[in-house]
Amino acid sequence: MEFSELIRIPKLDGVTMHNAFHDPVDAMLCITSHHLILSSRKEDDQEIWLLHQSIDVVEKKMNNNNSNPNGGSLILKCKDLQIIQLDIGNTEDLHNVYYSLDRLSNLDNPSLMYPFFYRPMYTILEDGHNLFKPELEFSKLLASEEWRISTVNKDYTVCSTYGGTLVVPKCIDDDTLIAAASFREGGRFPMLSYRHENGAVLLRSSQPLLNNSNKRSRSDEKILNAVLGTTTKGYIIDTRSSNYANQCKAKGGGTEPDCNYPQWRRIHKSLDKISNCNGTVLESFSKLMDAVNDGTCSTDKWMSRLESSNWLTFIQGVLNAACLVAQCIDQEGVSVLVHGTFGLDSTLLVTSIVQVILNPDCRTVRGLQALIDREWLQAGYPFQVRNSKSCYTNIKNKQNQPTFVLFLDCVQQLYNQFPCSFEFTTHMLVLLFEHSYFSQFGTFLGNCEADRENLNISKTISLWSYLNRPDILTSLLNPMYDPNKATIWPSVAPVSLVLWNDLYLRWVITQTQNKKALSKTQSLIQHDKNLRSQATKLRKQLLDLQKEWDSIVAEDETIANDIDGA
Repeated sequence: MEFSELIRIPKLDGVTMHNAFHDPVDAMLCITSHHLILSSRKEDDQEIWLLHQSIDVVEKKMNNNNSNPNGGSLILKCKDLQIIQLDIGNTEDLHNVYYSLDRLSNLDNPSLMYPFFYRPMYTILEDGHNLFKPELEFSKLLASEEWRISTVNKDYTVCSTYGGTLVVPKCIDDDTLIAAASFREGGRFPMLSYRHENGAVLLRSSQPLLNNSNKRSRSDEKILNAVLGTTTKGYIIDTRSSNYANQCKAKGGGTEPDCNYPQWRRIHKSLDKISNCNGTVLESFSKLMDAVNDGTCSTDKWMSRLESSNWLTFIQGVLNAACLVAQCIDQEGVSVLVHGTFGLDSTLLVTSIVQVILNPDCRTVRGLQALIDREWLQAGYPFQVRNSKSCYTNIKNKQNQPTFVLFLDCVQQLYNQFPCSFEFTTHMLVLLFEHSYFSQFGTFLGNCEADRENLNISKTISLWSYLNRPDILTSLLNPMYDPNKATIWPSVAPVSLVLWNDLYLRWVITQTQNKKALSKTQSLIQHDKNLRSQATKLRKQLLDLQKEWDSIVAEDETIANDIDGA
C-alpha cells in the first residue's frame, strides 16, 4: 500500500483552526504520510504538527446554515486529550480531508507507522532497546546461588507473551517450566517481578487451568514452593472477586486448589472491571473526559460527574491492592504471587505499583524506565491493542483499555503525597502517557517481545535513548528531590486522591502559571546550590589559609626555639 492512495488532498488553504488557548486562525493544512501540519498564515504564529496516529477519532459536522450550506467542520479528538476544530468552506474538500485523516489515523500495520520512518537529527548516545535486559537488571540476584537465567522461551513457544530471557529459581529446570506453562492461562507461569531486601519475593502469573484432564500441576507447585523456606508461608493475591473467580471455573480456569498449595493463603482483592477487559475502565475514562470538556457545568454538577465516572475509584482500588501486597512483603517478610485471569492488566498494575512503594530505585528516572520495560514491555502487556484507541473513540472494542494510564495516574498519586521522594516530575509521566499512544519512537510498538522482534524494532529509535539525553533529562528532574531509601506508605482514603490536573485539564485550564512556578522553583534551588557551592569553596579556602597560618606559626616557633638554644 502507498500512502498516496490514502491522501485525497495533500494541501488545502483557507482552513479556520480552533484549538485551546488560541483565537481562531486562518491556516493552511498539509497532509503527509505521517503528519497533519496546520500552519497559520500570520508570521510568528502557531504551527501544529500532529501525527496521524495521535488522532483518536475524526468527527464530521456539515453546515446547516441556509445562507452558507457548503462545507462544515472536522473535530479532531486526539489521544493526548486535546480537541482541534477545522472549519472548511467547501463540501468536497471537507469529505476529502475527512477520508484521508480517517484512513491514515486507523492504520493497523505497525511497520507502516512513523517510528520506522523517523530519523533523528541528534546523535544516539545509548541504545535504549538493550538498556534493561534481564541479565543486567537482575545481575545482583543472578550472582547468588538462588536464581538463574533460562532461555527455554527463546523462540516464544512456551509462552508467547513472555520474553525470551527469563529469571527463574536455580532449582527449577526447563522441563519443569514447560510443564508449569501448560497449567496456566496463556502459558504465563509464575515469574519473578521483584526481590525485596528482606528476601521476600514478588511473583506474577495468570490463573491456573483446572479442566478435567489437568486439575493439578506439581511443576507449578514446585516453582511456587521454591521461593519459600520449609516453614515459610506465602500469599496468593487474586485480583478477581471470589464470585468472578468461581465463574472462571466453569470455563476451565479458577484458583489454585488449597489442598495442593498448603503453604499459600489466597486473598481476593477485587479489580474485576480492570481484569476482565470488558471496556468498563475505558468507559470511565471517557466519562471523565466528557466532564472535563464540558465548560457549561456548575461546580457541583462537575464534581458529581467526576465521582460518577468512577475513575478515582479505580485508582483507589489499585493502590489498596498494592499496599496490601507491599505490607505482606515488607512488614511480614512473606513472598506473594499476584494474578488475575490473564495475568496482564490488573496483575501488572499491582506488581508495578508495589515496586514503586517498596523500591526507591523505581522512583528515579532510569528506575521508572526499567520498571516499565521489565514489568510491562517484557511481561507482554499488549500496548498495540490496548492503546490503539483512547477515551474519545466511538468504536466499542473490549481490547482497548487505558490500564497503563491507570498505572501512571497511580504513580502521580504517590508523587503528590511524597513529592520529594521522586527524582522526576509529573512531566515525565505525561510524556510516557503520550508516547504509549503515539510516538516517533518504537518502544511501545507491538503486543509483546515476540511482536517487536518480528517487527525488528531495533531499526527504530528507543524512547529511552531520547529521554536520557542530557538536555531532555534535565527538563524531567524534580528540583525538590531528596533521595528516600524508605518504603513510602500512601493514604488511600478518597480525600487523599486528587485529579491529575497536569494531564486531564491541560487543554482546558492553561498550565502557564504551573510552568512558571516550576521554573522559578528550579531557579531558586539552583541559586541555593550555587550559594552552597560557593560557601563550600570559601570554607575550603579558609581551611587552607588556616593550615598555612598554622604552618607559619609552627615555623616561627621552631626558629624562636633555635635562637633561644643558641
